[in-house]
Order: sequence, then structure tokens, then C-alpha cells
Amino acid sequence: MHVIATEWPLALCIMLGAMLYSSVGHGGASAYIAIMALFGVPPAAMRPTALMLNIVVSALNSVCYVRAGYFRWRTLWPFLVSAVPMAYVGGTIILPGSVYRPMVGVVLWLSALRLLWPGELKAIRSSDDPPIAFALLAGALIGLLSGLTGTGGGIFLSPILLIMAWSTPKQASGVASVFILVNSAAGLAGNYASIHNIPDTMPQLTIAALAGSLIGTTLGIRLPGILITRTLGVVLVIAGAKMLGIS
Repeated sequence: MHVIATEWPLALCIMLGAMLYSSVGHGGASAYIAIMALFGVPPAAMRPTALMLNIVVSALNSVCYVRAGYFRWRTLWPFLVSAVPMAYVGGTIILPGSVYRPMVGVVLWLSALRLLWPGELKAIRSSDDPPIAFALLAGALIGLLSGLTGTGGGIFLSPILLIMAWSTPKQASGVASVFILVNSAAGLAGNYASIHNIPDTMPQLTIAALAGSLIGTTLGIRLPGILITRTLGVVLVIAGAKMLGIS
């Protein structure tokens, strides 16, 4: 069974990451992986931990967005139907650290690019619904990447929905929240089937993430949204560099 350091700074940082990410409608897996990388958590323990924390935060986010009416099933299901089995498959694959670290490093940098992107994403075309074939292919790719790295995939799905004008910003957050929830569960199921256990400190970290998520969704973050996203982006850049062996 993998053991993760139980020092309170790690749990505190996880809570902060969950609070910030839940305030903008994401599960926060990339932030959890970044935090764990900075704390020196073994790669083998990062993926199941990030996925479990993602489930906790995205579940609460999903309830909030669905209740507020910012969710559309027709937009979600073509991506989800192919993402779920591929996330499970990706979760069953145990990558060596020499492969996992650079792969996650690239994912963290791509996530940082999205957070540091200046201004709002502009649609390049107008369409009511995503084409089934495109959504199935994109969902499969996102699902596989999510399962392999321990992320929920929302950081990749949201820009697609916005650029292609298939969702409003709030609807994109709602669709992404449910996508992250189901996708993370599938990835965790696949990973659990491979290692047959989860980290010993999961209960403590789960409580920290849940507390952060509750704060982020019920009280809201008083800081400007641009400051939150830019700060998170910088953290991801630093953690990505660490995973790539640059720092």
C-alpha cells in the first residue's frame, strides 16, 4: 500500500487547491498533482490520490451547477460515452516513473497554458451541438489521457466547448464538472484494479479537499478570478518543470 506524507502542510495545500479550483468549476486534479510533486510524493501514489480528490470536489461542483441549470446532457454524453471506457483502460496501465513524470509534466504545462491564457476564449464557429463523431474521438483521447495521468480531463474539455461555441462559459463549467466526476471515477476504478489499494492517507486528504470544496462553492472566493487562475497557472508551471526534471 502506498503511503503519502501526512504532514499538515500537504493537507492544507490540498484544501487550498480544492477551494480555488471549485470556485471556477473544476475538480483540481492538476493542482493536486502539482502540489504532490512539490511535496515529493511518489508517482505511483499521485494518480489514485488525485483521482479520488477529484471525485470529491467535482461531485459537489456537479450538484451546484445542475441545480443552477447550467448543465446540458446532449452536450456531455457524446464525449462521456467514449471517455469512460478509455479512462478505465488508462487507469489500468502502470507507467514507470521515467515515463509518468514527463507525461504529467507536459499535462501540467498544458493546463497552465489554459489558465494563463489572456482573456476569454473566442468561438471560431457557431453550432448547437457537438458532432457525434468528433465528440466520440475527442472523448476517447481525453479519457485515455485522464486515466494515464490521474486528471479528470475538464481542463481539456472546457476549452473545446467554448472555442467551438457548443456551450456558454457557465454551461461549459457544468458539463465539465459532471464529465470530471464520471471520468475520474472510471480512471480510479481502473487504477484500483491494478494496484488493489489506495494510499493510507486518503481519508485525511479527502477531508481536506472536501472542506476546501465546500468553502469554494458555498462562500465563494473574494479574490479576482484572474488573480486566482494566474496564480494557479504559475504553480502548475513550477510543478511541471519539477516533473520534467528542469528544476
